[in-house]
Amino acid sequence: MTKLLLPSLETERLLLKKISLRDIDDVFEYAVNPKVGPNAGWKPHESRSETEEFVKYALKKREYGQPGVYAIFHKKHNKMIGTIEIHSFREHKAEIGFVLNPSYWNKGIMTEAAKAIIIYGFEILNLSRLAYCYFLFNERSKRVCDKLEFTFEGVLRNKFKNFDGKIIDEGVSSIIKEDYFNGKISWVKEFKQALKVDYEGI
Repeated sequence: MTKLLLPSLETERLLLKKISLRDIDDVFEYAVNPKVGPNAGWKPHESRSETEEFVKYALKKREYGQPGVYAIFHKKHNKMIGTIEIHSFREHKAEIGFVLNPSYWNKGIMTEAAKAIIIYGFEILNLSRLAYCYFLFNERSKRVCDKLEFTFEGVLRNKFKNFDGKIIDEGVSSIIKEDYFNGKISWVKEFKQALKVDYEGI
């Protein structure tokens, strides 16, 4: 199976590159935090070995036709602070997902990383549709969705089974190629001009 392109992406504050086993300690730092996993449907990690298994799983995604998982690095702090990916990729459509170290919440970091990934999705993966699904109680995720100018489509009832067995509704929003290429998303043109894409070493 031919692997999809996963170039490094550089923004003003961030470097996004393929996750690696070198990132385990930084992932573990936030994965043990009880504020993090439950907002995305997974239980907080209890050991470094659990985090190692997650990173290995993330690396294997590229072997199954998925673009893969980006590690988010804060350039100034020279630190890996989260992950972001396009997942559930099927020919022309996919979803975006992400997680961020709480020490970097409320700084516009995830919005910045997601803008890079949205450009990657439409310009490099040639997506027709990119969905954004989130739990309705996750107000922080909803704010990111609004800043990125996704269009709200509705609520998917009983969509997700949580790690504790609870069945949860999800909100779903999307950007489609007509939104992206016809200028409906106001930030694309300016952000795209500043985004650096590096294909070396992929």
